Amino acid sequence: MRKEAETDAVPLAERLRPETLEEMMGQAHLIGPGAPLARAVKGGRIFSIIFWGPPGSGKTTLARLMGKYSRCPFRAFSAVTSGIRELRGIIAEAREEKDRSNRPTILFVDEIHRFNKAQQDAFLPHVESGLIILIGATTQNPSFEVIPPLLSRARVMLLHPLGKDDLKTLLRRAVSDCEKGLGGLGMEITDEAMGHMVDLAQGDARVALNNLEAAAYFAMGEDPGSSIRLDLHIVEAALNRKALPYDKDGEQHYDLISAFHKSLRGSDTQASVYWLYRMLMAGEDPLFICRRMIRFASEDVGLADPHALQMALAAFDAWQRVGPPEAELALAEAAVYLASAPKSNALYLMEKAVKEEIEGSGALPVPLHIRNAPTRMMKGLGYGRGYLYPHNHPGAWVDQVYLPRPIERRIFYRPTQRGFEGEVRKRMERLYRARHQKTPGPDHKKPRR
Repeated sequence: MRKEAETDAVPLAERLRPETLEEMMGQAHLIGPGAPLARAVKGGRIFSIIFWGPPGSGKTTLARLMGKYSRCPFRAFSAVTSGIRELRGIIAEAREEKDRSNRPTILFVDEIHRFNKAQQDAFLPHVESGLIILIGATTQNPSFEVIPPLLSRARVMLLHPLGKDDLKTLLRRAVSDCEKGLGGLGMEITDEAMGHMVDLAQGDARVALNNLEAAAYFAMGEDPGSSIRLDLHIVEAALNRKALPYDKDGEQHYDLISAFHKSLRGSDTQASVYWLYRMLMAGEDPLFICRRMIRFASEDVGLADPHALQMALAAFDAWQRVGPPEAELALAEAAVYLASAPKSNALYLMEKAVKEEIEGSGALPVPLHIRNAPTRMMKGLGYGRGYLYPHNHPGAWVDQVYLPRPIERRIFYRPTQRGFEGEVRKRMERLYRARHQKTPGPDHKKPRR
């Protein structure tokens, strides 16, 4: 059985808070070997920072470790429970410390975005004078939530949600640690149960550890002396959350993404968001879904709505910057937009046609007049000769051949009249008519050779 610490009221997530940079999970871009923050902290070069990242990604832990490694006085200050009066007291203590040891005080401000402009202004003179080193933590975009003068005096560092492998390592550590974790319980946990807890955590280390602790004590029940085996059934009952059937390497994975893609293509908004959340709630990688939406925006919407690709890219960016659960709505927003957008697969058909032509006709030579001619010899061979610069002609257009002669009249892209692609079609038809009245339009299909 565990010692007295096992009945400690301190939550498991707090007991297992890393005490060194090496114990931290994730954030390798900041604290991995040779990473900038790790080099600075271990070298004692402490500076003001705004940590921006989702809950449970390590913002508070990093702030505390900066205080530990620098050996500077460390004061924590919550924007939720504290105000200007408490800040004045901290500043007075910081001055006394500065006079006594010439060391600045590290002031950690949790949820700094909750302070208004006037409250944030109160930090400025003390940051500027070097009296305090400000470490702010926020889940919101600092560009919108932190005043510019404060941002200019601090570095913004982005933290990412923890990966699933990191969370599994963290849970295994908690299960085996007899001193601070649950090792004294002799607990066994199945892969399915651990996977379910990791999926529920959505990149949040604190949630993962809280779920593990809740499941362990639920399984212990009224007989604390019995051995504990956490299987999927126990974890589901303890957390009151069912695990959705999902095999990321098997049929469920492909069936659900197929249903999602086909619902988008079929312009069924309701089905699209249903399949989206089926995947998210089952633990699918959200960036995989985003990548599929990016492809869909080009393949099935195309220039019928040029904003579709921007929406899909924005969803990808939102997930990387904000993470779960807030960014799930950004993915839903993109899905709704894609489902309701006008559809065209003209770009997809164009891609197939171009590749087919290149495979069939081979590496046709570039026409001489549009070749690059950087040397006198190349000019003497006719490279670039006869090229007409479009900007020297009315409307910045001149009748000129750009394709190799054998295929100069091939049509690859045939725009539809749906959405904005109808405008693209009009532009192309005007240019076809201007080039040659007998030149076929974009719907003309030349017989294959």
